Amino acid sequence: MPSSDPFSISERVRGLGSGVFARNDQRKVAYRARPEAGLSPLLDLSLGSTDLQPPPVAIEAIRQRLGDPASASYCLHGATAPLREAVAAWAQRRFGVAVDPATEVLFLVGSQEGTAHLPLAVLNPGDSALLLDPFYPSHLGGLRLASAQPRFLRLDQATGCAPNFDQLSPAEWDALKLMVLGFPHNPTATTGEQAWVDEAAARAVRHGLVLAHDNPYVDLALEGEAPSLLRSPHWRQCGIEFFSFSKGWCLGGFRMAFAIGAAPLIQALRQLKGVVDFNQSLALQAGGIAALEQAPDWPERLKPIYRERRDRMMAALTAAGWPVQRPSMALYLWLSLPEQARQRGWDSEQFCAQLLDATGVCLTPGNGFGEGGEGFARLALVHDTAALEAGAKRMGAWLNSL
Repeated sequence: MPSSDPFSISERVRGLGSGVFARNDQRKVAYRARPEAGLSPLLDLSLGSTDLQPPPVAIEAIRQRLGDPASASYCLHGATAPLREAVAAWAQRRFGVAVDPATEVLFLVGSQEGTAHLPLAVLNPGDSALLLDPFYPSHLGGLRLASAQPRFLRLDQATGCAPNFDQLSPAEWDALKLMVLGFPHNPTATTGEQAWVDEAAARAVRHGLVLAHDNPYVDLALEGEAPSLLRSPHWRQCGIEFFSFSKGWCLGGFRMAFAIGAAPLIQALRQLKGVVDFNQSLALQAGGIAALEQAPDWPERLKPIYRERRDRMMAALTAAGWPVQRPSMALYLWLSLPEQARQRGWDSEQFCAQLLDATGVCLTPGNGFGEGGEGFARLALVHDTAALEAGAKRMGAWLNSL
């Protein structure tokens, strides 16, 4: 019989659950609405939305194009040609790889558009796909929307988060249709190694599956060199890589990213994109082009700032009695829950809720990144050192009062 509820929600959407960032947002709204006098101001360390500024040349390029009537029009694929050509030139400089801007590059409304849509483009309902665990939440969301079956490859802090691909048998590899990686890795703040991506690409070719590498932090390794699928000799046989203007060029609110990959995968994503959305305006694209061509070293300028924030926040938390493992990439600390939380039996969600309620400091609970994230919290280094150290004191005072 038909449902009597005209507003019944699909099983697909119900399967998504509530996202960790949405849950955190609700808690932050509730905290700001509290009427108590003397309430500590909210210190939001839950999102990788930096306080650092984008390159002025990018903002100026956007400003100059805003007056162009064409920037107010819908922007289809053909109008993205100048940006795709700038991306191809950047890839040649950055990785020494020649890519075809017409067939191997696609402009995206944020890299999450690409990682969420790719499963719809390459998977059929019931197909199996492999994710790292912990994983970035939208990676699993894309699989759920595609009615795919997720498999998980657990990362272990004790082994430096190196993926052990032998966790799966050859038969299990043969059953996969898609593998999603991302190094430098969010949330563990691990730079990773090129050999890991190379091995993943070799297995993708051997077992006939698609490899997607999500790489928004490629220019923000604080230790070592960030890996890239484009450095693998197999990328045109199996893969696609997603890059973003959000992290290295501090343009997150403008939602601009791009994919470089095997022509059939780019075409599949382009076909899907063509029936569900358009592109960002020509004005925003002008900013992206300026960032790539005139400020390619901008991410490098950010590294000393993030390195100082990392080191000083680690020292402040350690002094407060919360030891921290040193991350190798910028932007995040991946924190084991403190002993006080474990003694009380709090999971990561409960701990972060209690922390916000008591101190006004908001972190992201690790369980939002999968079962492998339980027992952790992610802290984003998105305020200046004074604010971060003040936040560490707030957290330390509360922990010591428990």
